[in-house]
Amino acid sequence: TPEAFSSQRVCVALVGVLRDLRGVVSACGSRRTYTLFFNWVYPAFTPVFQRAAVTFFHLPEVTTPLLKLYAELVYNKAQRLTFDSSSPNGILLFRDASAIVVAYGSRILDHQLPAGADVYAHRLKGISICMTLLTRALSGNYVNFGVFALYGDRALSDCLEVTIKLCLSIPPDQIMAYTKVCKAYFTLMELLMRNHTATLVELDTPVLKHICTSLQSGLKSHEVSISSQCAAALEHLAAFHFNATADDRDSAVKAALAAHLAREPELFSSQLAVLLNMIVFEDCANQWSLSRPLLALILSNPNFFASWKQSIIQQQASSPDRQMKLTAAFDRLMADVQNNLEAKNRDRFTQNLTVFRHDAKLLF
Repeated sequence: TPEAFSSQRVCVALVGVLRDLRGVVSACGSRRTYTLFFNWVYPAFTPVFQRAAVTFFHLPEVTTPLLKLYAELVYNKAQRLTFDSSSPNGILLFRDASAIVVAYGSRILDHQLPAGADVYAHRLKGISICMTLLTRALSGNYVNFGVFALYGDRALSDCLEVTIKLCLSIPPDQIMAYTKVCKAYFTLMELLMRNHTATLVELDTPVLKHICTSLQSGLKSHEVSISSQCAAALEHLAAFHFNATADDRDSAVKAALAAHLAREPELFSSQLAVLLNMIVFEDCANQWSLSRPLLALILSNPNFFASWKQSIIQQQASSPDRQMKLTAAFDRLMADVQNNLEAKNRDRFTQNLTVFRHDAKLLF
């Protein structure tokens, strides 16, 4: 009965079982052992896990081991999640994991924390594990995600929707304040920008702006890995925008981008300004990573780049010689750079940027 399942005795027993199962699946380092475990646990016991996510969503002592179990279950380490071509197990696994994330996430979003409760323990930790879970599932290469849309299965779309809402529920300062939350968030954003850009572009403008603002904050992180991930995420988004704009054909995605820019004209130019200021005026340990989104942003925002360049040159009005050298440096930056994002063109721009940065450092 529901009352019996929600009792303290069941809760304590469940926590122990979840921790033990996570230890077992973590030790499954080969395809054979993982398949044995999966065939044992699914579908015999997974309904119990889903029921636990619904019943105990407000208790981190239950949800943390539950979500960690699923984060381990979807983790394709050592290529252990390699199912036969005729096996539906990859899809079944993701659908089950999606159900857990949706059951937990949709409820924790509306749950009010108890007075004086630790926000990390009661909320942020569970959300960060959900982000890690989704990241591992999406990058595991054992599910053809196109199948879900093809057959009208909402497992992927519901999971993405809930996870994005969970991400948006965390204030930017809290994202940056907690290391594990920060790493999980930006790793997921980079993956979504790389493989599910169209899905993000179809979000509401305030949502996309919130994501871009968080990436902008991440660019300024002292953690090089975080900054590089944010740069990679921006590169995917900027390249998507450039390619959509260059495409003469009309599409829903192109219309969505135009609508976003109509509401937020500085959506991309603000990212460009941050990157330019970092490269010109700051010491960057990851210059190569920061240069990757820069070309797409410059090509997509030529007017803004021209005005920014002119403003920097005008700031040196007191020194005509410095103005002349700076103008020459900007000319060399875009020398032989074509209006495309092909690998050869990107590499040429990166080389030019290295020289430009060296010249700029001598002038400022």
